[in-house]
Amino acid sequence: MAIERTFSIIKPDATARNLTGAVNAMIEKAGLRIVAQKRIRMSRAEAETFYAVHRERPFFGELVEFMISAPVVVQVLEGDNAVAKYREVMGATDPAKAEEGTIRKVHARSIGENTVHGSDAPETAVMEIAQFFSGNEIVG
Repeated sequence: MAIERTFSIIKPDATARNLTGAVNAMIEKAGLRIVAQKRIRMSRAEAETFYAVHRERPFFGELVEFMISAPVVVQVLEGDNAVAKYREVMGATDPAKAEEGTIRKVHARSIGENTVHGSDAPETAVMEIAQFFSGNEIVG
């Protein structure tokens, strides 16, 4: 197994309901380590940059507005095959289709308010981590 890092966001719908600790417990129970974490208020520019891949999609504006609506918790997770492992722990984007025991099955309200974001590939994780963390903020 390869030790790698992935990026996570605990989204506004979850921070508004004080779910940071519950989500962190599920992450750690899955064998991932939280090696960096901070609560931030994402700026419009940060959200637009982060979700630039969706710029042409009809939901882009709504997604940006949602992500800047309240604080989020950005994280770096580390572990064996962390990207795939965290995607498994998160569950399907649609909580109705998510596996039992996943973060989204347990905590998400809808496809839009789905509690967490996780990187989709190791290369994406590197870029996403770099947007929110400098090297000395990540302590494993």
